Amino acid sequence: MRPYAAWLLAQEARSLLNRVDRMQPFVLVEPMVPAAALPDAAQSAIERHLTLGRRTLRTLVRQFLAWLQGPGGRRATAAQAQRRFTFVRLQFNAALTQFDLFIDVVTQRSEHGNGIWLAGLDVASADALRLPGRYFEAPPLVCYLDRGPGAAIRRARTRLPGGGENPVAIIRVPRERMIGSSIASSLVHEVGHQGAALLDLVASLRPVLQALQHGGSGPPHVWRLWERWVSEVVADFWALARVGVVATLGLIGVLSLPRVFVFRLNGDDPHPVPWLRVKLSCALGRLLYPHPQWTRIERTWDAYYPLDGLPGADRRLMGELTASLPAMAGLLANHRPRTLRGASLAEAMVVRERQPAVLARLFRWWHAAPQRMYDSAPSLVLAVIGQARADGLLAPEDESVLLERLLTQWAMRSALGARAREMAA
Repeated sequence: MRPYAAWLLAQEARSLLNRVDRMQPFVLVEPMVPAAALPDAAQSAIERHLTLGRRTLRTLVRQFLAWLQGPGGRRATAAQAQRRFTFVRLQFNAALTQFDLFIDVVTQRSEHGNGIWLAGLDVASADALRLPGRYFEAPPLVCYLDRGPGAAIRRARTRLPGGGENPVAIIRVPRERMIGSSIASSLVHEVGHQGAALLDLVASLRPVLQALQHGGSGPPHVWRLWERWVSEVVADFWALARVGVVATLGLIGVLSLPRVFVFRLNGDDPHPVPWLRVKLSCALGRLLYPHPQWTRIERTWDAYYPLDGLPGADRRLMGELTASLPAMAGLLANHRPRTLRGASLAEAMVVRERQPAVLARLFRWWHAAPQRMYDSAPSLVLAVIGQARADGLLAPEDESVLLERLLTQWAMRSALGARAREMAA
């Protein structure tokens, strides 16, 4: 290989090495008030992951430089050396992609107001994932804000771009949902995806849905559709089981789209038809939390989007799917996967504590003694506030103020608890 070609590649490799060395830990570069900080477990997991990534990149670049300056590099052609360096640079860019993945999570913590609210949402999401039976070891969860009407999650322990396992669950929260009770619907739905993965719910439900395609009530194609949609359906169930009616009202807020989209059946989309998704949420609510509110909500949704005018084939399919809703709701509520050690989903998620009458009674009790609300589990508080909003007892303006105070309180309590643990250690 010509000396100039080798020199030029060595310069490029050393530049990569210099850039790796300048990638500092977030704790050294991101200013934020303590209450807005990431949970300790999440901060540590992210920093460990990125430290390992930087160490791997340094090793990769140094190995390339050693090869370039050794016998192998001297014997190689310029094309061979360039091809080898290109591979190193691609891995470097993949590592930068991972760095950027976490940077939105961290940098927003320094934004006034938003940082503390996000820390409060971290606490709420961790509580929404927690189940009394301790069926799994929960990973850290962290939130950040982004554009668009829908939330999303990059689950913990899944593969990251460029390789490696994601050390934390990252929940993208839509800015337009801040700050009102509908945030509970979006947030806990995404938490449900993580919970479903930890309990292996999708894999345990698929054989049941496949069996129904060969002998269940209703046409086989109906159960094939439910099998396609099962991952989103389970996340919707999780949200409803943890925060009650606000999960359904939040769905209506997200899915109130132009009519053509509400009835669209996309063969590649894991989400149920929006019109049907709200109907399933009402069917689940009617089963888990018997109350007249579900009929009222469903009739309102039907009034928003009547079936009149749909093509005959589409209308027949919607009718067939609607007829399967009670069976689908019962299947979910009574499902007993091996991971729950004999408990059904409804039992494991203790839905009896989220009954509308219980939530309404708590709202009246907390109104007389607000501190009891601040001392309660965040997911229960979100359920109570959502029920009060549905009952017309809490105006949107008052709800927003209350949620701001709650998120701030949860963030402060988490930060002070972490500080107390540090001092005790």
